[in-house]
Amino acid sequence: MTQFTARRTPVHKGPAAWSTILPGQPAPVPLPGDQIVDVAIIGGGFAGLAAARRFRQLDPTLKIAVLEASCLAEGASGRNSGFMIDLPHELTSDDYAGHGDDRGMIALNRHAIAFAQGAVDDYGITPDYFDPVGKVNGAASETADALNRSYADHLTSLGEPNQRLDAQGMRDLTGSSHYVSGLYTPGTVMLQPAGFVRGFSEGLRASGVGIWEQTPVTAFARAGSGWTLTTTKGRVTAGKVILANNGHLESFGFAQNRLMHVFLYASMTVDLPADALKALGGQPRWGVTPSDPMGTTMRRIDTALGGNRIVTRTCASFLPGMEASKADLRRTAAVHRQKFADRFPALAGVKQEHTWAGHLCLTRNGVSIASELEPGLFAATVCNGLGTARSTLTGIAAAELAIGLSTETTRHFAAEAQPTKLPPKPFSTIGANAFLRFKEWRAGAE
Repeated sequence: MTQFTARRTPVHKGPAAWSTILPGQPAPVPLPGDQIVDVAIIGGGFAGLAAARRFRQLDPTLKIAVLEASCLAEGASGRNSGFMIDLPHELTSDDYAGHGDDRGMIALNRHAIAFAQGAVDDYGITPDYFDPVGKVNGAASETADALNRSYADHLTSLGEPNQRLDAQGMRDLTGSSHYVSGLYTPGTVMLQPAGFVRGFSEGLRASGVGIWEQTPVTAFARAGSGWTLTTTKGRVTAGKVILANNGHLESFGFAQNRLMHVFLYASMTVDLPADALKALGGQPRWGVTPSDPMGTTMRRIDTALGGNRIVTRTCASFLPGMEASKADLRRTAAVHRQKFADRFPALAGVKQEHTWAGHLCLTRNGVSIASELEPGLFAATVCNGLGTARSTLTGIAAAELAIGLSTETTRHFAAEAQPTKLPPKPFSTIGANAFLRFKEWRAGAE
């Protein structure tokens, strides 16, 4: 009998702030006992919910169970900065441009965004939680401005619209004089990720999908032509299984020594009082990614998204054990306070109410894993730092593969190479973290 046992289950450090700031926290719904379904999906984030929706579209008669280890929107899907990006966003490059002609990937990213927009429309998700407002690459130095110009040239060569903002334009947008320039691109959707995920799951539940929280899968094994999943709340028997658990694919023994587990850290202010808002100025909603991929992401939200707040995200750790420490949170919170003060000196005393860590999974060669691992067992994993769009795509692809369809999405992932191996431990850990510290240092004011 083929059996896979989880060596670890997800551990999250710091509050899931995007969920915490929303009113009306729903009570979690755990698995009510043993179940028999057609499809079991392990993971209730962007990939898992996308897979469930795609199955619903392709065959509404299927009985589907989504098993989430924590509470909805409190795992990795609720710990990002809420950017659903359509354009090239290669984190390992100097300016996000990636390599060669990116038109195919752009089309797929937009397919994921359109798919998510369909969920908003069909399930009545609050439109504020899915705002197609675009984003800005902010540059805080002439070196970074050169990166913006290089990226703009790349986008122009692809026929993609982009607009340069000067220092005054950036100040009008953000209220900050920190930036010397910006590059606006219109295709990014800004999410309230917890609100979006909750609304998505509520819509799926209303369509008959079982979504069970606080139900980590500890093992699964082949049972005849199907699979039996063991959870802390009971067993689930399924004809097919989708692993939509990103880096925890490795926890079940797959892609050993091929996945890079990186944690990014963020802090969110208190709801800004009236005097702080007056001192800040700028627009009530915006998102700024750094021109240097290892710089600082900033985002401002308003009352409709959970309060007038600013999010600061920077710092990264390579953690093969898939768990950030309290020391990591303390160190990064101090960095966030300084980065915030650098950009908004008039608000330097504003308290950072929440600090958290979010788990990314990357591969050295930038590929994802959306494939059939064994008969009836499929993966929708490896976000490569683009979890909202890439995970949505892998979820779509896994469902289509499981149904037996060949589509642009499935063919894209089938054509990708296997993830390349990492150097042996501890060299990979020491080297990766030294590299990340160097990249952060080089990013400087960004």
